[in-house]
Amino acid sequence: MSSSGERRRLIVEADGGSRGNPGPAAFGALVRDPDTGEVLADTAEALGVATNNVAEYRGLIAGLRAAREIDPDALVEARLDSRLVVEQMSGRWKMKNADLRRLAVEANQVFPPGRVTYAWVPRVRNAAADRLVNAALDGTMPAADRVPGQVDEPEATEPPNRLVGWAAELGTPTRLILVRHGQTALTAAKRFSGSDVEGPPLDDAGREQAAQAGSALAGGEVAAVVTSPLLRAQETAQIIGARLGIGVSVDEGWRECAFGNWEGLTFAEVGERYPAELAAWLSSTEAAPPGGEPLDAMERRVAEARDRVLARYPGQAVVVVTHSMPVRALVRLGLGAPPQALFRMQPAPGSITEVHVYADGTTSLVAFSRVL
Repeated sequence: MSSSGERRRLIVEADGGSRGNPGPAAFGALVRDPDTGEVLADTAEALGVATNNVAEYRGLIAGLRAAREIDPDALVEARLDSRLVVEQMSGRWKMKNADLRRLAVEANQVFPPGRVTYAWVPRVRNAAADRLVNAALDGTMPAADRVPGQVDEPEATEPPNRLVGWAAELGTPTRLILVRHGQTALTAAKRFSGSDVEGPPLDDAGREQAAQAGSALAGGEVAAVVTSPLLRAQETAQIIGARLGIGVSVDEGWRECAFGNWEGLTFAEVGERYPAELAAWLSSTEAAPPGGEPLDAMERRVAEARDRVLARYPGQAVVVVTHSMPVRALVRLGLGAPPQALFRMQPAPGSITEVHVYADGTTSLVAFSRVL
C-alpha cells in the first residue's frame, strides 16, 4: 500500500491456448503498471494436453499470483480476450464444468474478495500475453529463462480478426432472436414504461407490428418462444407464437427495468422533477431511479435469463420477446461495449435483434433493430 494509504493498482494481462482443444496447451501472463505501461513481471508455461478454457484459467491464476508477488495489497484489473473466463469470474455466467469451477475457486483465492475486477479485451490488445503462450508452446522461450519486462509490445500492424461465424471450430451457435414488444400508448408517447406495472396493452399499431414479426419469422426452425411476463410482451409473444405454431413460456428475467417514480413520465418531465437523480442515472449504471432498479441489476438478471435459454436450447433458435433495456443489455454484453453504450441504442417497437452465442461464450451481433 502506498504511503498515502491508497492501494496500488496493477493490470494483469493473461491468455491461454490449446492446439487441438484439447491438445498441447500453454498459458502466458504479465503484470503492467497502469500509469507507465511498464511490464513488471511475466510468466509462461506449457501445460501438456489441455483445453483452451483450462489454459485460459491457468493463465489468469498465474497472472494474479505474479501480481500478488509484486504487491499483495494491490487492486488488480485482469484483462483477457476470453469472454467465457471474464463473464464467469464476474459472476454473470454459470459454471457447469467441474474443472473450470475448481480453477475459478483457485483464482478467487489469490486476492481477497473485491480486489480483482475483470475486463474483456479484443485479441489484438492481448498480443503480449498471446506471444508468451506461443513461445511456451513452441519451446522458444521457456518460462524459467524469461526476464521480467522482456515482452515485446504489439506490432503496429494488427493480426487479422477471426471472422465470427466463419471459424469452424466455434461450432453451431444458439440463435437468440430478440423481439421488442409492439407499440403501446406509452411507447408512442415516449414515456418511461418499466416493470413496476403489468400494463399497458398493445395498441393497434403494436398488434400489427407483432403480426409482422411473426410473419417474418415463420418458416424458420424455431425451438421455442420465451417472453417477459409484462402484458405488452405476452401479447406480442402470443401473436408470434400463434403464427409459428409454438406455445409461449414466461421467464421473469426478461422483464423491463423497473423505473420506479419515473413510470409514465417523459424524459423532459423526469428532468424537471428529478434533475439530480436523472443526472446520476445517466452517469452510472449503478444508480437507480427513485424506487426503481439499477441498470446493472437489470443486466445481471437478463444475463441469467439468457443463460437459461442457452442451457435449455443449445445450438437452436429461440425467439425472446422482451423490452428495450434487455435488448440493449444483451447487445452491450455481446459486443463487450462499455456500460454507457446502453444509452446509445434504441431498438424500435416490434423490431428484431439477433445475437448468436457459441459454446465457448463467443458472441456475435447478426442484426439490430430490424424493422419489418
